[in-house]
Amino acid sequence: MAYFDLPLDQLTAYRPELRAPDDLARFWRDTLAQARQHDVDVVLDPVLTGLRTVQVYDVTFRGFAGDPVKGWFVRPANDEVVPTVVEFVGYGGGRGLPHERLAWASAGYGHLVMDSRGQGSGWGTGGGTGDPHGSGPHRPGFMTMGIEAPEHHYYRRLYTDGVRAVDAARAIPGVDPEAIAVTGVSQGGGTTLAVAGLADGLAAVMPDVPFMCQIDRAITITDAYPYREVVDYLHVHRQAEQRVLDTLAYLDAASIARSASAPALFSVSLMDQTCPPSTVYAAFNHYGHPEGSEIDVFKYNGHEGGEGYRWPRQLAFLERVLRARPRG
Repeated sequence: MAYFDLPLDQLTAYRPELRAPDDLARFWRDTLAQARQHDVDVVLDPVLTGLRTVQVYDVTFRGFAGDPVKGWFVRPANDEVVPTVVEFVGYGGGRGLPHERLAWASAGYGHLVMDSRGQGSGWGTGGGTGDPHGSGPHRPGFMTMGIEAPEHHYYRRLYTDGVRAVDAARAIPGVDPEAIAVTGVSQGGGTTLAVAGLADGLAAVMPDVPFMCQIDRAITITDAYPYREVVDYLHVHRQAEQRVLDTLAYLDAASIARSASAPALFSVSLMDQTCPPSTVYAAFNHYGHPEGSEIDVFKYNGHEGGEGYRWPRQLAFLERVLRARPRG
């Protein structure tokens, strides 16, 4: 690995014009209104795990088009009302197994891990949520599923599931509905940013090395997948560039997150060829709540980012934000 993007002094000032459609807000307002025609219908099934300090629940809720979405909810084994972290998973992964994510519950938080529809077979310990919606011609993966129009694209469904996961968390007994944070790495980080711009009343937003930001730039400066899926598609469909870019503009998390209203803690890696640092800074510098928002820079890391160093930093950030928020 080596530096391949803009130098850090230029990144900190990098605030490009984003390719946002004029009707972006309406598109997402209508999408969420359609989803909310279905009750979120949270089902919590207790799971016997042998863990004594936490309670674990197999969660099902209604996401895009009322489709069932799975998750795990893990919380301290007490009756206190808890702040809750909703986590979104990286590309190709699923919710995994509940004992793999115990840190938030061990620190006194609820933790809802959302399954990614149609994924969970690329790495990790699997998922349990299908995607019943069709696609049309696409490059294997998720980036070009439904690329012919934004209303058919895969990420419209995934982002909507993410907003509904926040709705679901607020409906779980024992969760403080005014103390919900969202987080995720890579695809999970892009989903975090999209949800930050689409869900009301979040307490904090914590995207790590986020994907799906300034997509039109990303596909031209990195050969890495998943962005390479778009290039592969255009390599074959040579006349489709405008249609493809127009569709992806509705799913660009940097544009959507300009409407965010909660403080954020980002992370970026300067040698990250999967999610190039300039695209992360495009999101950070356009983020809708700059006051109190921060970005941690890993100068010598690639897409692995901060890994185990991230959680203590996130815990300190979240506790500071929760202490500072007005209570009403």
